[in-house]
Amino acid sequence: MHPYKYIKTNEANTAMKAVTESEKAVFLAGGTNLVDMVRRDVTHPDLLVHIKDLPYGQITPDAGGLRLGALVSNSDTADHPQVMKDYPILSQAILSGATDQLRNMATNGGNLMQRTRCPYFMSPDFPCNKRNPGSGCSARNGMNRIHSIFGTSDHCIASFPSDMCAALAALDAQIQVRRPDGTARSIPITEFHRLPGDTPHIDNTLEHGELITFIDLPGETKAYAPKSVYLKVRDRHSYAFALVSVAVGLVLEDNRIQKVGMAMGSVAPKPWRATEAETILTGKTPSERLFKEAAAATMASAQGFGGNTFKIELGKRTIARALHMALNKA
Repeated sequence: MHPYKYIKTNEANTAMKAVTESEKAVFLAGGTNLVDMVRRDVTHPDLLVHIKDLPYGQITPDAGGLRLGALVSNSDTADHPQVMKDYPILSQAILSGATDQLRNMATNGGNLMQRTRCPYFMSPDFPCNKRNPGSGCSARNGMNRIHSIFGTSDHCIASFPSDMCAALAALDAQIQVRRPDGTARSIPITEFHRLPGDTPHIDNTLEHGELITFIDLPGETKAYAPKSVYLKVRDRHSYAFALVSVAVGLVLEDNRIQKVGMAMGSVAPKPWRATEAETILTGKTPSERLFKEAAAATMASAQGFGGNTFKIELGKRTIARALHMALNKA
């Protein structure tokens, strides 16, 4: 393990200034992903800036919706009464991931920033363009059971594992960011993470030193609550990342689907919005045939790499099942 310095602060400007002064400095909150990567020699920060005491640890009403502090733990977010009532797919998604102990430590901002669990990325003995640009992608012709079937490139096929972020994508969440110069910007969740292209080592659209402050859930997507579900398919029930997951919310009126939000997890390098399904479903009378049509359209552009090709058929079945579960939710 490489040596590093550590500082702790409860002031955002101090934290951002410390990080911007070094290209290898990083923010540390819960550390459930970052500490693993440091220990396994995957990443080599020269400075860890502990930010858990910054004032972003609350959940509050905001503009008809809900504002989630970036430093609220995943557990506190999932168990928050307003989240469970108005955005139940977010609560379901968070509770389906990791363990109680990890959710108690992990933060909302850290969940957004987590990196792939590709075994080649996590093993410094193997070439990996995401870890070491230009070294090659071991997964393309290697063990790729958990890898992406959408949004890949010749340089990387790693998948993004977050359950929480799939639900946030279905809910049209906005990520609030503070810049080192004191200004702020808002990033739609669907634009926060990047596809690999020829720069797979760049995971998201944050600039160095920018700080995630809040995640805003719009009031409009509260309408999904009565007919929404998060469905996660994995190799085992406990402590396993998804093979395919689907977050979906429906708004029905006069037995027609007036609005739908759907996103998939663990099938792409970012939360994957199922726009094809949303288009096909909107304005239609729900039926099993319609659900299968929407699922087939969504998966039509998927590409497997041998070990993960089964995800294409699994994705179709998971979408159709999630839609059925949402429709019939009491």
